[in-house]
Formats: sequence, structure tokens, C-alpha cells
Amino acid sequence: MSELPESRGSEKPPKATGPTGSSVASGGSGAGGSAQSPQSSDDKFQNPVAGFGVTFKAMFKKRLTEQYPETPKVTAPRFHGRHQLNRHPDGLEKCIGCELCAWACPADAIYVEGADNTDEERYSPGERYGRVYQINYARCILCGLCIEACPTRALTMTNDFELANTTRESLIYTKDELLAGLEEGMVDSPHAIFPGMDEQDYYRGLVTEVAPGTERQVAVSKGEKPSDRDSESNGSAQGVDA
Repeated sequence: MSELPESRGSEKPPKATGPTGSSVASGGSGAGGSAQSPQSSDDKFQNPVAGFGVTFKAMFKKRLTEQYPETPKVTAPRFHGRHQLNRHPDGLEKCIGCELCAWACPADAIYVEGADNTDEERYSPGERYGRVYQINYARCILCGLCIEACPTRALTMTNDFELANTTRESLIYTKDELLAGLEEGMVDSPHAIFPGMDEQDYYRGLVTEVAPGTERQVAVSKGEKPSDRDSESNGSAQGVDA
């Protein structure tokens, strides 16, 4: 009788060889997975200690308690806070209504409408001024790109950071809220330009004070009438006489 062939199940698969001829065990580290070395006992002890080291360092540090709002916080000199629309030394506004700040704002938080100056109603030394100026602090990120885009340094940022409020409408600051206050010797806009000076002289810093005899003009665009100004002047004169 002829011998039966051996069963194929008893045959052992050949070992795979690598590029250099060395044998590679099946199921080892390769494309299918990576072998991980077991974590040593030292690592199991050192890792938690290193993590809690940050906690231990903070436990012995001096406590820093801010007494706010009783003690106002002192900010850095160049802190990015609430915006301010500046004036020239005689009281005219520096904003020319160019809208470059609105274009530069990445949050679309600034809205500007420009208008033309007239000899009877002048708000800035140039041809135009900012008739409407609004900043929505619900959108503003206080990045400062708007003040870098301003060509006349009309817009700057103050150190005022207390901007929180209860309504969204109150977070929209208008021109009256952003415009800088009048310093001693200034005359509120609108009023005539300094005699003998032009727009360039203002930007060169040649105008350092208000011209003698300068009076505030009637803001017709705001709904004022000449009779209103006359009544105000008469009231102030009566107060001085009293």
C-alpha cells in the first residue's frame, strides 16, 4: 500500500524574513502595531509627584487679593480701554469722518457717518467731520487696530475698563459719550478756524490755543436755532451779574 501524504495542518508556516535576511516573528512590531515597554515602577511614582509639585508650590505662595472695586486697579500706561475722540487745542474735533477706523475694525464694531463742514458750522479744521460716530462694545475686542488706522490721531484708547452694563443698547457708545471733554481755554465745536491758519497748520501743531474772541457757532445740523444760543448767552450773563 502507498503511504498517505501528511496532513497540511501539521505543517508549520515559514518564518518571514526582513530586508536583511533576519527573521521577523508574526504579530510583532510592524505595520500592524507597535510594541510598548511596560512602565517602570519609578515612573509610576515620579509622575504623580511631579504633577502635585505645582500644587505644593502654590500652597506656600503669598496670597494676592484684589480689593476691587473699593481700590481701583492700576492698569498699564498703554492699556487698551475705552476709546476717546480727541480735540485740537482750540476745541475743534480731530475726527475728519474718513471711516478708516470702521474699515480696519475686525469685529465690525464701529459705525461712522461723515459730513461736510461749512463756514457757518465748522466742527473740524478740514473739509469733513464725523457727524455720527458709534462704537458697539458688545462687539469690540479692544485690539487697537482702529487707532492705528486713524490718520489724524483723533481716536485713542484710555485706561477706562469698566464697560459692563445691563442692556445691549447701553453698550453702544455715541459721539457725545466718546468725545473728549473741554479743557481750560477751549471753545466747544462748532466754531471758526483759527484766523490765518489752515488744516495743515493744525496737524503741524502750530495752533496751541483758541483764538481771542472765538465764539461757538449755532449747530443747525443738531436742531439748534440762533434764538436758543441767544437765550443761553443771556442766561449766563444774568448769572454773572447776580
